[in-house]
Amino acid sequence: MEQTILHASAISCAGRAVVFTGPSGSGKSGMALEMMALGGLLVSDDRTVVTLEQGRVYVSAPVAIRGLIEARGVGILSAQSVGPVAVSLVVDMSMIETARMPPEREIIILAQSLPLLYNVESRYFPAAILQYLRQGLV
Repeated sequence: MEQTILHASAISCAGRAVVFTGPSGSGKSGMALEMMALGGLLVSDDRTVVTLEQGRVYVSAPVAIRGLIEARGVGILSAQSVGPVAVSLVVDMSMIETARMPPEREIIILAQSLPLLYNVESRYFPAAILQYLRQGLV
């Protein structure tokens, strides 16, 4: 079993996870909180354990921070945490999407190809990601 730890946050919906990557201050925790407010479940915040099992990439929280999420200006909040959850999507919060219909992108994690989106600076983006997890793209 291969494993690594990413500087990332992860949210689950419908048994599928999205991983938010990017440097400190790029909005990973904020996006996770927005998605939690809309019904998503916390997998991990800030540090995310990534595991490869039988050709699938899974995410979970390190034990020390399981069930915790940082809200800047508020503090560390407790939350229900789930995991491990299979990854369906990665969002690079350091990149801003400018295309109305973005091209298909991928990122390689633990030698596996995963769909990649860039951050969309819009109020609907957290809801759109939840819908992506529920139903996927056309």
